[in-house]
Amino acid sequence: MAEVVIVPDEAAAGELVAGAVAELIVDRPDSVLGLATGSTPLSTYRALARRIEVDRLDVSRVRGFALDEYVGLPAGHPEGYRAVITREVVEPLGLRPELVHVPNGAPETIRIAAAEYERAIDAAGGVDLQILGIGRTGHIGFNEPGSSLASLTRVKTLTEETRADNARFFDSPDEVPMHCITQGIGTILRARHLVLLAFGDAKAQAVADAVEGPVSASRPGSAIQLHPHATVVVDEAAASRLEHAAYYRHAWANKPDWQGI
Repeated sequence: MAEVVIVPDEAAAGELVAGAVAELIVDRPDSVLGLATGSTPLSTYRALARRIEVDRLDVSRVRGFALDEYVGLPAGHPEGYRAVITREVVEPLGLRPELVHVPNGAPETIRIAAAEYERAIDAAGGVDLQILGIGRTGHIGFNEPGSSLASLTRVKTLTEETRADNARFFDSPDEVPMHCITQGIGTILRARHLVLLAFGDAKAQAVADAVEGPVSASRPGSAIQLHPHATVVVDEAAASRLEHAAYYRHAWANKPDWQGI
């Protein structure tokens, strides 16, 4: 069972997860972070930036791998995940850009991009802590319903729900790419620690399916149940459909401080 931590709001979640990441960086200065995009992890990145500044953490050797990228956006597009990761993670945290990797969504090299990304993750020694969000369809990364639980990095077709959700970042819904390149569920499960964040009523069913539902390719987020060290951090609204919420609160309230998340 994944550990479920129910917090008051996004800010509290950000502080909690940033603390875990900061401890990882202190213990392993060349740690490898798995980086999600979108609005969900922003509170974590902002809290981590503050922690790095206040504690004067040395992040010069920290490495990172983004979960996914759109296929076919022009180089430098502001909503391409290379630009987003640079803007929201690399620059605020003071990471070295050359140590932070994003899948290559250029159409001319897309046939070999997935295999190259898998090799790069392996060469780095794997991901130490993978930050995840979850979509309304239950997707993690861009692994839409029906994705193999053993899948590796590959090109996927986005559902219309996902494209509609992401349209807010573009001038019009038609500009949202139809395809992406994403780490597979099998790739994600190789990370040593998974931290899934979710906030708001719209994510409540996806969270319940991921944490308490049957493990199924139809609910990609449920794959976290197969991981030996998965932490789910949610606000009250996202936790509203969890059957065992009372137990999760009890377990967290009585957890030894030294265990962290």
